[in-house]
Amino acid sequence: MAGKEKVIITCAVTGSIHTPTMSPHLPISPDEIAEASIGAWEAGASIIHLHARNPDGSPTPDPAVFMEFLPRIKQATDAVVNITTGGGHGMTLQERLEGPLKASPEMTSLNMGSMNFGLFPILDKMSEFDHEWERTHLENSRDFIFRNTFKDIEYILKELGEGHGTRFEFECYDIGHLYTLAHFLDRGLVKPPLFVQSIFGILGGIGADEENLMHARRIANKLFGDDYQWSVLAAGRHQMNFVTMAAMLGGNVRVGLEDSLYISKGKLAESNKDQVAKIRRIVEDLSMEVATPTEAREMLGLKGGDKVNF
Repeated sequence: MAGKEKVIITCAVTGSIHTPTMSPHLPISPDEIAEASIGAWEAGASIIHLHARNPDGSPTPDPAVFMEFLPRIKQATDAVVNITTGGGHGMTLQERLEGPLKASPEMTSLNMGSMNFGLFPILDKMSEFDHEWERTHLENSRDFIFRNTFKDIEYILKELGEGHGTRFEFECYDIGHLYTLAHFLDRGLVKPPLFVQSIFGILGGIGADEENLMHARRIANKLFGDDYQWSVLAAGRHQMNFVTMAAMLGGNVRVGLEDSLYISKGKLAESNKDQVAKIRRIVEDLSMEVATPTEAREMLGLKGGDKVNF
């Protein structure tokens, strides 16, 4: 529980969960992803978390697609670029790492355990899709295990951590994931300061319940003491209230259209920057300061934007 300097805002601009039919504002093309990232940075996000997509909106691990927007983001901003290693449903570990290994970013995500990851309930709310892959994508999650074994995690820590000096957004979808991270800390395979991202509201992970938020904070404090920075994201309608609570508890926050397509009840967010601007306004109204990218780099011990391969 490192002393709270400032609040780091992460923006996850597109992800691999939501599909084009769900919102006309979801960034799909490299141009849209670049513009969304730049807008989020302008609104106050220090870290931009990125996935790539094909022209039809389906997730892709192709490094060539990443390279269509990564250099533009670097040229236009001083944001910390954080690339997914989770990829999308059905991708192999090697495919998930293609983009990060080529780009050698300052940060990547790193999921702390295998889990069920259910998107299929969305099918109860939607019957028509612009692309047939969307229906298949959602239905396939009924019989899908998001694989992140101990061996997988060790491999990513070695290849990206040791090999590229990349640091990690440790994505923890359950309390057990915090203990898995503590295991790697005990073995010396990860080094403080840790960036622990607690995730609530994914079917298969811990539920979006305020008591779970408090419990996750208590356990993280017990396991990591002053050696970590805590951040929170919550899926869908839970996004803003959960990240607000996290900020009040001394944590950092993540928003973006990967996590929620909405800006308020029943109202689609028209951009990522609108969500960033909203949480920034809340944080500052609570008399806290938002970290700049330079401050975020210092808080997280990052290698610097001049040491990436894009």
